[in-house]
Amino acid sequence: MTDVTAVPIVTMSRRRVLGAYLEEARSECLRYMRNPSFMLPIMLFPGMFYLLFGVLMAKSNGADAARYLLASYGVFGVMSPGLFGFGVSLALERNSGLLTFKRALPMPPGAYLIGKMVMAMVAAAGVILLLLAMATTLGHVSLAAPQVGALLLVGVLGVLPFCALGMFVGTVFKGQGAPGVLQLIYLPMSFMSGLWFPLPMLPKFLQQIAPIWPSYHLDMLALAAVGMNKQPLFAHVLMLLGFTAGFLLLAARRLRRHG
Repeated sequence: MTDVTAVPIVTMSRRRVLGAYLEEARSECLRYMRNPSFMLPIMLFPGMFYLLFGVLMAKSNGADAARYLLASYGVFGVMSPGLFGFGVSLALERNSGLLTFKRALPMPPGAYLIGKMVMAMVAAAGVILLLLAMATTLGHVSLAAPQVGALLLVGVLGVLPFCALGMFVGTVFKGQGAPGVLQLIYLPMSFMSGLWFPLPMLPKFLQQIAPIWPSYHLDMLALAAVGMNKQPLFAHVLMLLGFTAGFLLLAARRLRRHG
């Protein structure tokens, strides 16, 4: 008989597991913050849109217009790091074999994905802070401290549904095809959910289908944060949670099957 030497199973302590999660999140944030081709479009596009429509063109409509568009363009801005920072990078890293390499490393299996989520949340916070600075200095928008905190919280947590959608797209499409697919999702969804123009200005059929988009529900929360929406919010929160959970499950299933 051949002697088989048992290999002991080494388990990581909770402190080392937490350290692995924190290190992966830190490395993801540093990698993208040092990448101008990623950070500049994410910060500049919502900033330019808000400067044009929320500050310059909204002056004749008073501070309420600038406040309204602060919430809407904030949502438009936080969608991008979730969709592109998560979805495109996942597709490229699957294509290059980096994801397979990461799975072979002695690290918690969820650290890679959580690191990308943290990166998207940090980028979303940057977008909201930039728009808040523009709104208060150039748009003369007056917000109380709780409103500022609420809008920042909505932006940081509101990126997660788009991380889930980006993750799903990144598991379905190859690296070179994912950016185009995400653009076809990002821009029409932003328009049809009333982020560029208030919903009453859009055709009636677009107003009727707006609630199918997660960006619409996040916009309702952002408007409530700045005092522009007094309606109940529970249904919007529930829709965003369901959207996030649904696409995370679909993406996780595809990753298990196809890598």
